[in-house]
Amino acid sequence: MTVVSSKEFVINEDKYFDLALNEQVYVQRNNIMFIVTRANENKKKNRLKPDDHLRRAITFDELLERTYEDIHKLFENK
Repeated sequence: MTVVSSKEFVINEDKYFDLALNEQVYVQRNNIMFIVTRANENKKKNRLKPDDHLRRAITFDELLERTYEDIHKLFENK
């Protein structure tokens, strides 16, 4: 793991991209950190796994149907 400032990263961009082939490079800008790493390795590590929030999710068609029903109820009451 290597940590560099954003200015240092811009000046030696090629160096840090080459370094990112073998390890993660952290680029710090103000109080924010960015990670530079190989995309194919990052993809495998950071895949989201299904969780309770995903299981509770509804499809767009379900949302549209529920919204449509709610709108009709609102207009019926007026």
